[in-house]
Amino acid sequence: FRSVVGEAARRGLDIEIVRNGSRGLYWLEPLVEVQINSAGQRIAYGPVAPADVAGLFEAGWLQGGAHALCHGPSEDIPYLKNQARLTCARIGRIDPLSLDDYRAHGGLAGLTQALTLAPADIVTSLDTAGLRGRGGAGFPTGIKWRTVLNAGDQANPGQKYIVCNADEGDSGTFSDRMLMEGDPYGLIEGMIIAGLAVGADTGYIYLRSEYPEAWEVLEAAIINARRAGLLGDDVLGCGRRFELQLFKGAGAYVCGEETALLESLEGKRGLVRAKPPLPALHGLFGRPTVVNNVITLASVPWILAHGGEAYREYGVGRSRGTLPFQLAGNLKYPGLVEAPFGVTLRELLYDYGGGSASGRPIRAVQVGGPLGAYLPQASFDLPLDYEAFSAAGAAVGHGGIVAFDDTVDMARMARYAMQFCAVESCGKCTPCRIGSVRGVELLDGMIAKRPLQANDDALLRDLCQTLLEGSLCAMGGMTPYPVLSALDHYPEDFGLTPKQQENAA
Repeated sequence: FRSVVGEAARRGLDIEIVRNGSRGLYWLEPLVEVQINSAGQRIAYGPVAPADVAGLFEAGWLQGGAHALCHGPSEDIPYLKNQARLTCARIGRIDPLSLDDYRAHGGLAGLTQALTLAPADIVTSLDTAGLRGRGGAGFPTGIKWRTVLNAGDQANPGQKYIVCNADEGDSGTFSDRMLMEGDPYGLIEGMIIAGLAVGADTGYIYLRSEYPEAWEVLEAAIINARRAGLLGDDVLGCGRRFELQLFKGAGAYVCGEETALLESLEGKRGLVRAKPPLPALHGLFGRPTVVNNVITLASVPWILAHGGEAYREYGVGRSRGTLPFQLAGNLKYPGLVEAPFGVTLRELLYDYGGGSASGRPIRAVQVGGPLGAYLPQASFDLPLDYEAFSAAGAAVGHGGIVAFDDTVDMARMARYAMQFCAVESCGKCTPCRIGSVRGVELLDGMIAKRPLQANDDALLRDLCQTLLEGSLCAMGGMTPYPVLSALDHYPEDFGLTPKQQENAA
């Protein structure tokens, strides 16, 4: 940034430079886009290092000049062109803090439409769209919102809340951060619509403490939105109130679980609550509360602006719409890919990700964060939708995809999952608190004594079943996913003989 500013000044050029956030093409970062005409056409250059800047000016990049780092028009880059960007359409294209820029690219159309509808009709539009929670559980958003809408005495419904879970802690995930930093008004608009839909006048964004840039952007965006009349006692002159506050997370992974998040938001230690009661009926400060993650709420404005039927045209089965998939790990082209549900792992790994960065075969892929199952090459044609993955003993989760080549030791990856649970457990329930520690000890013993003796894996499987069935929340309940999938698909890494593998099956 400083190099471009300095070189332009040295040449006496008056140019406007906007930090517009990442497009999600991480192998091209830093990516610089030059707008070459009044129609808004942009030419992409990247990855640009400070040493490249003078040469780019010499090549006439302000007019779209040819250069080794030039990738042509941004929208024609196949990685972008082949996506279906609905929720993430504005990321990397607009000035994140300019409301005028936000409106010019379709912003506030959803809120404008929502203001013409009755609350129940807003919720119905989400039912029609088939929107499900993008945080991992995949619960139908319309059902959750209708529960909060109908909670309490209709004549005097009392206080209700909208809570955004922005505690994005899964490994290999970054879509929440990209949206908050690149299109903060999209999240704010979605939360205002949620408030109108369920009768809530207060919202909280529970933001991951490790996201200082997102905090700065959201803080400024909330101030701008309040000045513009989007927040406050009279939202865009409709007579309804909606106020929004930022809250910095406590740094614990378990606070990504909705009830632990609510405890933390109330100023308590982040411990998981028993359910029922559900947060939709007894949530923040004991009041009916909508808890959705960033991508869920940011998907709402598009649905209201274009209609639930238009959103439903994307996806397959009961998994409708799109999801921003995040490609990470050993991939040649990591980044953000927003695609309809039904896209296969193979398409994401090779058509977008370009295969492994090391050039070696991709052996395993973990989908859905550190507690997601490991999938072998035989599962790469599995369509990414909630039901298909559930049937395969896996989970789509937040859409994080982490790839490993054939040098990975899957026994050690299974141990990592158990250790992660042991470190991050809130400690409230015994299976998670104690079982994860015993799991690490078991795996340490198995790794140390490879090859194994008969039935050495039986105790580990039994422990995993206890975690799966007895844990209070998904923290302990999902820890067996990576462990058992590694054991089932890569038994040789644990030192199991073919006969032992047959007996285990």
